[in-house]
Amino acid sequence: MTTPTSLAPATDTDTVLRADGVTMRFGGLTAVRDVSLTVGTGEIVGLIGPNGAGKTTFFNCLTGLYVPTEGTVSYRGTRLSRKPHLVTQAGVARTFQNIRLFANMTVLENVLVGRHTRTKEGLWSALLRGPGFKKAERTSEQRAMELLEFTGLAHKRDHLARNLPYGEQRKLEIARALASEPGLLLLDEPTAGMNPQETRATQDLVLAIRAQGTAVLVIEHDMRFIFSLCDRVAVLVQGQKLVEGTAEIVQADERVIAAYLGTPVDGMPEPDDTADPDGTTSQATGTEQPDGPGKPNGPGQIDGPGQPGAADGTTPPAPPDHPAQGQTGDTP
Repeated sequence: MTTPTSLAPATDTDTVLRADGVTMRFGGLTAVRDVSLTVGTGEIVGLIGPNGAGKTTFFNCLTGLYVPTEGTVSYRGTRLSRKPHLVTQAGVARTFQNIRLFANMTVLENVLVGRHTRTKEGLWSALLRGPGFKKAERTSEQRAMELLEFTGLAHKRDHLARNLPYGEQRKLEIARALASEPGLLLLDEPTAGMNPQETRATQDLVLAIRAQGTAVLVIEHDMRFIFSLCDRVAVLVQGQKLVEGTAEIVQADERVIAAYLGTPVDGMPEPDDTADPDGTTSQATGTEQPDGPGKPNGPGQIDGPGQPGAADGTTPPAPPDHPAQGQTGDTP
């Protein structure tokens, strides 16, 4: 078991989100193992790790899409419900790795959908459309337009969501999440597929969201984006938290470097039964494809610095005076 390097956690009075010992198993596969994390008021916290590390699964545990096998998740000292709409009502909103907009609804209508947890009008009120309903509708539309102004989409209020450019669809998803007036916003790869200009605009948007008092927890593979934006960064590897701290602490940690290069070092989590069910298989199955150099090309073959893989996918023989790598567990 690793001992994460971390900053002092936020005190209970400052804590927006507290996850304690979250574990998620799917049959015999452990996607997340004993992960604890806090997010303080006004903080931006990053969550990084290779593909298949369990980041999105952890998000799903926080937001009620998955019920953790073990552990607890609390928002402002109150344990969160296991139902996603009640988690949103409590004050936790999220976006998704794959954009999930209502494609045939307008930009304004998409944001209005996010207001459903903040309105009190019910079925009969909607059918009768009395003065109370009309007042609530005007209030929601006014708030939705404020959010469209905030995200730079007000001029496209009547456009169908499917007709927006990719970067604006990402903004619209954030605006819809903000419509629920969250105290904590979870962003799952908000800059995926964006060009540098769009990435900078997203960074400015996240900082503006924090300036309004909303804490942010963000998953991202763009390290420049993460390290320039976040107050703290936590690293997941094989479903376990490897290290947590400032950008300087995380970037200097040899285990983090090894996780992205695919080179094992002492203190790395064991991959015996850890996997991510969200469309990727973890290194436990030997098919993980982590970002960056050193991607496994076959069993025992890693093209990383100082580790040329054999053409047939086998480990090349070691020099006579040294044991073969992987037999002793020592790092060459």
